[in-house]
Amino acid sequence: MIAVDWGTSSLRVYLLDSRGTILDQLASASGILSVEGGRFAGALEAVAGDWLGAGETQIVMSGMIGSRQGWLEVPYAACPAGLDEIAAGMRKVAWNRAEVWIAPGITCRDEAGVPDVIRGEETQILGSLDRLGAGRHTICLPGTHSKWVEVENGRITRFSTHMTGETFAVFKAHSLLGRMMKDGVTDQDAFADGVRRSADAGGLLHHLFGVRSRGLFGELPDTASASYLSGLLIGHEIHAARSAARIVHLLCTPQLAEIYRQALDAVGMQSSTLDSNAVTKGLFALASRLDKH
Repeated sequence: MIAVDWGTSSLRVYLLDSRGTILDQLASASGILSVEGGRFAGALEAVAGDWLGAGETQIVMSGMIGSRQGWLEVPYAACPAGLDEIAAGMRKVAWNRAEVWIAPGITCRDEAGVPDVIRGEETQILGSLDRLGAGRHTICLPGTHSKWVEVENGRITRFSTHMTGETFAVFKAHSLLGRMMKDGVTDQDAFADGVRRSADAGGLLHHLFGVRSRGLFGELPDTASASYLSGLLIGHEIHAARSAARIVHLLCTPQLAEIYRQALDAVGMQSSTLDSNAVTKGLFALASRLDKH
């Protein structure tokens, strides 16, 4: 089968054997926002055409390809949701080259009743369940929009989204703070200082101005400002999403995992790292449920 992780800015495809082992993988910058005129079939064929020509007929996809801007909008499954509930929400795409299914994503509401959504990360979590085992677990999926997810006995019970990565990018590129920054996130001491600052009173909006004021008084070099800002934002994310979990499981690239490990360590929390390729395991597990659909 062909497993597809199709997001806003990238497309990743994997060729899997009958046991779910990755035989080959390809990547493209053809995220859904770069596909003009809804030509998703052509974009997929341009990447995975050789596999289709060799006889592959089943494709299972997750991510923003199932959003309103994607190939087919697939309604969200409601929490609590595990493998069975997510598989039941899958929808088939009409295409004569292969049998194509898209996973639904999931939704929940916070304590105030405001809705939250996930598209794509739920498949990564499904692929990590065997590593987590029974009981309650907290998973953090860092990124442009970081997700903090609570899992209990194999089912996602609730989650929250934090626009940490996007906020950092906006401030760095389009704000007065960004004009003071000469380097990227390279200063570990400044990063840890930002994380610690997030625990102080005053709130995020006040703390943000401290990036500028500390620079004006020579307490924060231009080469350390980006690192301090990153630590400040990630620290606030951790405090906002903090649970009673003993360990936070990080599900992301090794580079992001190391950044979040440092931040969690700075606030006295333990962490572990899950397989960043768990999405293929999740998609394979969903494919195994299609005959029961």
